[in-house]
Amino acid sequence: MVSETTAPIIVGFVSDLMFTARIGNVARHGGYQMKWIESAADLGPADALGQHKPGEAVDGRTGQLFQTLTDWQPALLVFDLSATAVPWQQWIPRLKTSPATRRIPILCYGSHVNVEMMTEAKRLGADAVLARSRFTSDMLNLFQKYARVPDRDAIQTACQEPLSALAQRGIELFNQGQYYECHDDLEEAWRQDESDGRSLYQGILQTGIALYQIQRGNYRGAIKMLLRLRQWLDPLPDVCRGVDVAGLRHNIAAIHESLAALGSDKIEEFDWQIVQSVLFV
Repeated sequence: MVSETTAPIIVGFVSDLMFTARIGNVARHGGYQMKWIESAADLGPADALGQHKPGEAVDGRTGQLFQTLTDWQPALLVFDLSATAVPWQQWIPRLKTSPATRRIPILCYGSHVNVEMMTEAKRLGADAVLARSRFTSDMLNLFQKYARVPDRDAIQTACQEPLSALAQRGIELFNQGQYYECHDDLEEAWRQDESDGRSLYQGILQTGIALYQIQRGNYRGAIKMLLRLRQWLDPLPDVCRGVDVAGLRHNIAAIHESLAALGSDKIEEFDWQIVQSVLFV
């Protein structure tokens, strides 16, 4: 039986209290756990100047949305198109154009008589848009069809394989603080590997890019990259191909916390002693 702490997460952007209970019951029956964002106000103050451009943000409600979803790493997002407290017209295109979230499937439902609204949700990037009646009658099958759940067994098997020579060289460059130079070896190692273990290389590569952005004084670029890379590292076991993934995740969290506390105005004060080498165990 899947425990609640390890069950795949579905995030519901739903404000109908009666219907959230129904969705939650179906999700639990299917082995999922539900988290809810019932209103944009749940995420804090509005974005500065009310700007809603596609892509990532690190401030205001949209910035908090990315931070929240990055922390949760959900398997599926479900939007109620009739929930007026949720600005899905702005959020869906942002989620689908951000490298941190674009792989998360989006399932929407709405009134069958509002064809224009349903068409708009599909145009903005939703993976599936259904009439509420269809969503209600086939909810569990829809969750199973669209939820993006990592294959833990395949990942575990792939992580028993040896580290490639290219990846090892890239990690050596990373540990020497050559964050720009390590990119090519790690990316080529990722390209040559077709297994589920390739995520390890992408995670270390993007950690290097984040640190390179800190070196360049690019606060937003570093924060965005730190948010992006969790999708690669979070599904991995604590040790993969001899690499201490748990330690790397812990160090990334410390880097993100320190950088966020400094803010863009004080990025030059970042304490590089926080950054640890990628370790082997």
